[in-house]
Amino acid sequence: MPKSFNQKLKILYLMQAFMERTDREHPMSVPDFILYLEGYGISVERKTVYEDIETLRIFGMKIENRRERPSGYYLADREFSFPELKILMDAVQSSRFITERQSRELVRKLEHLTSISEAKRLQNQTSVLSGSKAVNREIYDSIQKICDAMADNRQICFNYYEWDFSRELKPKRDGARYRVSPWKMIWNNENYYLIGLDERNGIVKHYRVDKIMHVSIESQKRKGEDIFRNFDFPKYVSGTFGMFGGKEQTVKMEFENHFVGVVLDRFGQDVMLIPKDQEHFTMQARISISPQFYGWLAGLGTGAVIVSPENIRRDYISFLKKTLKNYGENSI
Repeated sequence: MPKSFNQKLKILYLMQAFMERTDREHPMSVPDFILYLEGYGISVERKTVYEDIETLRIFGMKIENRRERPSGYYLADREFSFPELKILMDAVQSSRFITERQSRELVRKLEHLTSISEAKRLQNQTSVLSGSKAVNREIYDSIQKICDAMADNRQICFNYYEWDFSRELKPKRDGARYRVSPWKMIWNNENYYLIGLDERNGIVKHYRVDKIMHVSIESQKRKGEDIFRNFDFPKYVSGTFGMFGGKEQTVKMEFENHFVGVVLDRFGQDVMLIPKDQEHFTMQARISISPQFYGWLAGLGTGAVIVSPENIRRDYISFLKKTLKNYGENSI
């Protein structure tokens, strides 16, 4: 490459050095920068380095000069702080809707947002958990097409899959295509969900994005604008246990006071808690009635009771009796 062209790239390589090689504990001296640039075939004088550093400061990079040892210049402010990157990496590695390989690739990309030394610190504190990751390699393509369809106000079609006993994903409805008006994607319980209007029966449904494949964007406009204009997505998620659907009903429940945190975590901070006595409180919420809801309630033991409606109380009792029968009559 011509020497003159390398000189034009000089300040870009200097910027790269600050971003990749420096932080407070790993500053670079002017001789260090000169040696770094020589590696790219660029010869430079000390005065020019000082001038270029000042130019980068004027450009907006927060470059500081550390006087104590180790001394030198370093990039003092980045787009993401160390704890912010740690949170993002932990979110990526725990996300079940992307594959293990995709997790590793995303983590590597996040590492480029900090210095090499800080990236090594992050590497020592993060690891991608295998065994519970998705196997759908189309996940990025599906997300892209769903987002494009929502931006263009279009319906989508896709195949929806479920696990079989051979531990393989098999298409539901014998491979028939699902047609949906997509309105929102939500991350819940380590999974990604699409919420939209099912065009076959006209009701709001949700779908695991990692089980969606072969997405196509249709020419038809989305339906459900009146439904989703003021749709309470957080309330929908909080009332749909484990994102398993069911008939939605208003349920009144009674809890022991020490379950306040559990209830707020499940139903959100806006739910109304009404004291009953010094040891109990009541609340009510719209809930999708499903075995998952009953299982959650059973996990709270005697500290949680369904007050109304009566038909849900009876269904819950039936659920408990059927569960106990699995352990024999002597266990009842």
